[in-house]
Amino acid sequence: MTSTYDADNIFAKILRGEIPCHKVYEDDIAIAFMDVMPQSDGHALVVPKSPSRNLLDADPAALAAVIPLVQKIATAAKKAFEADGISIQQFNEGAGGQTVFHLHFHVIPRYEGVPLKSHGRDMEPDDILAAHAEKLSAALKGGK
Repeated sequence: MTSTYDADNIFAKILRGEIPCHKVYEDDIAIAFMDVMPQSDGHALVVPKSPSRNLLDADPAALAAVIPLVQKIATAAKKAFEADGISIQQFNEGAGGQTVFHLHFHVIPRYEGVPLKSHGRDMEPDDILAAHAEKLSAALKGGK
């Protein structure tokens, strides 16, 4: 098992603009975009720009800076997707469920009585991701 940061992970490539994403927010600290294999409508990812494998090796200052954005995306997602609640997930190492080894937070709208889809299984069609990104972006800007 390797425990070093791999600068060629998919999120690092997204941060460098080498791979497209359905971005909903970006600032100097992090980027937020739609998960291409969502567990629920509106499932977004918040990815800090500072390189770290996961929470275990992240700079505490970087963690402190990104959590307000996780909260902002969660609040907007709950509103935009009329969710009953929000799950925030963050995985560390393979045994902990991590599949992309760059620190990231899952923001997942939840609905009473509706189970989540399996993690990392089915790709969402691009047009649906684009529509969800537009909806979440609008909520971030104060719309619905």
